[in-house]
Amino acid sequence: MSRIDACMAAAKAAGRKALIPYIVAGDPDHDTTVSLMHQLVRDGADIIELGMPFSDPSSDGAVIQLGGERALRNGAGLDTVFSVVRQFRAQDAQTPVVLMGYLNPVEIMGYEAFVGNAAEAGVDGLLLVDLPVSEAEGLLALTRPRNMDVIFLVAPTTTDRRIAAICEHSSGYLYYVSLKGVTGAAISDTGEIGRRVAGLRQQTELPIMVGFGIKDNASALAMAAVSDGVIVGSALVQKIGELSDTDSRSDDLLADKTALIASIRQALDSGSA
Repeated sequence: MSRIDACMAAAKAAGRKALIPYIVAGDPDHDTTVSLMHQLVRDGADIIELGMPFSDPSSDGAVIQLGGERALRNGAGLDTVFSVVRQFRAQDAQTPVVLMGYLNPVEIMGYEAFVGNAAEAGVDGLLLVDLPVSEAEGLLALTRPRNMDVIFLVAPTTTDRRIAAICEHSSGYLYYVSLKGVTGAAISDTGEIGRRVAGLRQQTELPIMVGFGIKDNASALAMAAVSDGVIVGSALVQKIGELSDTDSRSDDLLADKTALIASIRQALDSGSA
């Protein structure tokens, strides 16, 4: 059982909706990213999705693009990502970490080197936005022996045939994209999302997490009502973007920037916005 499996099983046993925040590695800098990860755990995060900065993030909206640009300006790359995870793991051996990003930097490093570095750092899962499941066997052959989960996106436009393949090859959880578009857009049809998630449940026993468009307690509660939990990205990255070069990076300041996650955790646990 992977760390992600254990985490999701514990949440289900407790009748608890899982909460996964997303931040960009190196935004605004290496050490602050590590501190933010620890703060998010204190806020009630079950799993952390750590974005790998990339110069052409085609599925991301303006907010996460800016987060990636801030990280890249500070020299962040895959070495930064692995270093952040290693430093986080020095104090937290339990919270699962999923790397989320794009295929190009991984291919440049090479699958074997990338997966080896990720495993050595303490990564639990990979989500490569632009890796089709039909072309993922090479990656899966390397991650399976290391008990590392590979997570795929299911969108409103994903065909039934591709959903079947995704369900067959995914592990950890499924990431259901709540809308057609990029990160940061607003959710418009909760009922349709519920129907789509219900259909996915007929094809897989994996937990189903909903992401894109979750920006406050109300949207988190609406999506958690039809899924096993929620993923919060743009709204959090926007708050992190408010940090200035002169900020002290005190625990209180970081807690202020991640307060949305603490608030959503409380709302999910109480069932009230």
